[in-house]
Amino acid sequence: MDPRCRDRGCEEAFCHEDAQLRVVGEKNVDHEGLRLWSKRAADWAADYHAGLRDRPVRAPLVPGAVARALPVTPPEAAEPMEAIWADFERIVPDGMTHWQHPRFFAYFPANAAPASMLAEQLVNAMACNALIWQTSPAATEVEQVMMGWLRQALGLPEDFAGTIHDSATSATLSAVLTMREQALGWAGLTDGLAGAPVLRFYASAETHSSVDKAIRVAGIGQANLVKVATDSDRAMTGAALRAAIVADRAAGLQPAGVILCAGGTSVGAFDRIGECIAAAHAEGVPVHVDAAWAGSAMICPEFRTLWAGIEAADSIVFNPHKWLGAQFDCSVQFLKDPGAQVRTLGLRPTYLETAGREEIINFNEWTVPLGRRFRALKLWFVLRAYGLDGLRTRIRNHVAWALKARDQIAALPGVEIVTEPRLSLFTFALKDDAATEALLQRINDDGRIYLTQTRVDGRFAVRVQVGSFDCREEDVMVIAETISDLLA
Repeated sequence: MDPRCRDRGCEEAFCHEDAQLRVVGEKNVDHEGLRLWSKRAADWAADYHAGLRDRPVRAPLVPGAVARALPVTPPEAAEPMEAIWADFERIVPDGMTHWQHPRFFAYFPANAAPASMLAEQLVNAMACNALIWQTSPAATEVEQVMMGWLRQALGLPEDFAGTIHDSATSATLSAVLTMREQALGWAGLTDGLAGAPVLRFYASAETHSSVDKAIRVAGIGQANLVKVATDSDRAMTGAALRAAIVADRAAGLQPAGVILCAGGTSVGAFDRIGECIAAAHAEGVPVHVDAAWAGSAMICPEFRTLWAGIEAADSIVFNPHKWLGAQFDCSVQFLKDPGAQVRTLGLRPTYLETAGREEIINFNEWTVPLGRRFRALKLWFVLRAYGLDGLRTRIRNHVAWALKARDQIAALPGVEIVTEPRLSLFTFALKDDAATEALLQRINDDGRIYLTQTRVDGRFAVRVQVGSFDCREEDVMVIAETISDLLA
């Protein structure tokens, strides 16, 4: 309570603070105004998260509804913060799909643990650009240490070094560009790709579309991304990969890189990581492993059999912003030899030099953008605030609850489990595609849960992925309850 309220016997705890807000709201917000409005924002955030279970997970809106609530022209004069805040509350929350909802079971999670949100507030306040070491020494050095912490947490060997990208798409693009230049002897950087050999990359159909995007952006061409056939477990095998590489080389094409799948977006597929890496390396081809979602689970030693042999990979990406509570954006790439990627992406003109520190690490040279946010702070906060044991408990619970949800859904009449759980992801369907699609629409219109779709061997199926940071077992059990109600 404000002491002025207590002294005057006022029962309204924040009346004086609210009065200050109203005064501040009548003029442009300065740093003192930020102090007051930040407190209101923190209170709003706490209330928002506390009330998420009472909201539909997905906004029940039609396209254009939010845009129509906004003026079509910008204001000429400054507006009071009170009015801006009121419009935010009126327009935005009800127009959102609530990614932090404990019953968000769609896509993969984009978790934001409270400790991560707190760290992001501090990062926003400092508003640094960590483009080189001297512009933000703490940002660079905390990132170095956090990469060491995560490497140990995942059980990776000491010869891996890491950096943080915005997303796995950027990390995969960086890896593809590096493999391209290795294959061309770095001539692509100076001479371009005109007249260069036809380069071939290899992945299975279970890999994420970001792989296709990287191949296109890197100038390789979609036709030169070979989708290697998978086995009955939807896994690329070493034998199939090696056969594809050998066939291309015999045809006069140049194998340049392999992208392996460790926890695919559609159904959670895993390639045979160890044997595929061995096959690629036997042919002199480097390997990048996309473990964007499932990599976080590898802090639990019992799940590491899924990516057995990972220690031989050249590059690995995983997203702490999916399953470890470090909010988007925070994608980690581990590299066996950062030198190749730095040679591909690094530029150091005079204005980016640090006098007397020629050997200092500048992480912009490991990634595509020059500008960099201080993303490592939220990792530091999250890993300390919850500990590896706490994070492991969450992941293990999600996997166990997904198995229980699978059993409940399988017991419903007319429902078939299409793919069994891989970690916390499985799929189900009804007797035909039209019925399944209609059910999914009813589920998401209902609002209690949010699910998304995929296709499995051409069949329309509904994905269930358990991973929300704040979900409880009873939230996961609502999945079967909702489906049962809507099928009745």
